[in-house]
Amino acid sequence: MNTRSGILAGGNWIIDHVKIIDTWPSQDALANILSSTHGTGGSPYNILIDLAKLGTPFPLAAVGLVGQDGDGQIILDDCVKFKIDASALQQTDKAPTSYTDVMTVQSNGRRTFFHARGANALLDSPHFDFSKTTARLFHLGYLLLLDILDSEHPQYGTVAAEVLSRAQAAGLKTSIDLVSEDSDRFAKVVSPALKHVDLCIMNEFEAGRVTGLPIRTDSGLDRVALKKAMEQILAAGVREHVIIHFPEGGAALGRDGQFCEHASVKLPSSYIKGAAGAGDAFTAGVLLGWHEHLPVKDWLRYGVCAAAANLADETCTGGMLPLAQVLEIGTRFGFRA
Repeated sequence: MNTRSGILAGGNWIIDHVKIIDTWPSQDALANILSSTHGTGGSPYNILIDLAKLGTPFPLAAVGLVGQDGDGQIILDDCVKFKIDASALQQTDKAPTSYTDVMTVQSNGRRTFFHARGANALLDSPHFDFSKTTARLFHLGYLLLLDILDSEHPQYGTVAAEVLSRAQAAGLKTSIDLVSEDSDRFAKVVSPALKHVDLCIMNEFEAGRVTGLPIRTDSGLDRVALKKAMEQILAAGVREHVIIHFPEGGAALGRDGQFCEHASVKLPSSYIKGAAGAGDAFTAGVLLGWHEHLPVKDWLRYGVCAAAANLADETCTGGMLPLAQVLEIGTRFGFRA
């Protein structure tokens, strides 16, 4: 493990077609598109671009599946631009590159997603060959949005759990994140993977669905339920830490029982252009701190500041900056109570 360096990220590779709209309409009503652009989408794509922009001093590598089309070429070109090793990012002629239409309300940054699974639905265990990587960390996301990887496996529960188990056997530390799907599949799809995960990252909605605990109520964030959910996820098999992020900040609970919180940056409303990708930006900051063996408090500080930088742009990665500038955002605006 001491000779390993870098992060290998796999899972959903998506092109986001982002539309800024004036309001979210009711059924059959009209909203105006004020501007339109495209950007990065999907856990590994967003996280690796964010890490590259943060100026990480270690190698970055990609694994996944894209189509033989214009959107797929955009992804491959980005990997070249940001010096991400794309040798394991394969192309297929059996499906187009996955894309999402992201509708973002201008006034509040709230967004709604219309997603086409595309090539990501074909991503399978044989696409992951861990014998060829010298990375230290393997990050997989998003569970619940990868059709074959989310499917049942006779030995491991899910195909994703089998992939994570092989990664650990090959000497990598593993981490996962999820998609905020409104369904009852969380326990069935996510639980088997937790036994093969070193670092589990999710938001409070996802943690509530995994555990069945109502973490956010009408009165706000229930910190007692939050801590119980983290304990429950650790008990399911996570080896090192569970990290949950939420608009108010982020929290980490280690297998050693150490609990740590960090408040989010106190941003003025005029600063926020869009919230798409904020969770992935937080994850990128956490993974940077984890890779560099920093204290957990620094993981969370990196995470909340990276999320704050992300909010300055309507795309998922357009707001990311070098680490020193990202941390300065926290210094400039301060943190919530």
